[in-house]
Amino acid sequence: MQHYEEFLSEVLISEEQLKVRIAELGAEISRDYADTTVHMICILRGGVLFLTDLMRKITTPNTVDFMAVSSYGMGARRTTGQVRITLDLQEDIRDRDVLLVEDIVDSGYTIATVLEFLATRRPRSLKVCTLLDKYERREIEVPIDYCGFRIPDKFVFGYGLDIDELYRNLPFIGAVDPDRYQPPH
Repeated sequence: MQHYEEFLSEVLISEEQLKVRIAELGAEISRDYADTTVHMICILRGGVLFLTDLMRKITTPNTVDFMAVSSYGMGARRTTGQVRITLDLQEDIRDRDVLLVEDIVDSGYTIATVLEFLATRRPRSLKVCTLLDKYERREIEVPIDYCGFRIPDKFVFGYGLDIDELYRNLPFIGAVDPDRYQPPH
């Protein structure tokens, strides 16, 4: 198996930058939800590390639930807008203040579909918190209420984001040099 340093083109966001920004997001969310319990919904699997670090920085009462979605597309992780829910929520969100926690928003199709789906369940409020906003790739407008970092259109990995299901455990977010990456056989 190829070691990540062989195809890492740069560290886009360091471990320290992640810690600082997530603490800032936690403080902002705590202020905004000071008078209520925020129900955080994490989209699996990439958002798990972000969710766990974020929820420890939120000082107001909070609960969590999980969803999994599949996006269908053509190569290089490009989605066509066809999204399927593969794991649904375990709890009812009617009349709750919901915060959707996502690792990355790029084209916008997946998050738009999930927001539309969640809205049918009539939450009191529904907002989005993403760690990464790959704004250059946006094909459909979606609301982002809390954003960790805006990043350029690069293939990124680490801190929950994978390459072929590997490297989620890295404490930073790196960019791939596609000329040096060899997919596992």
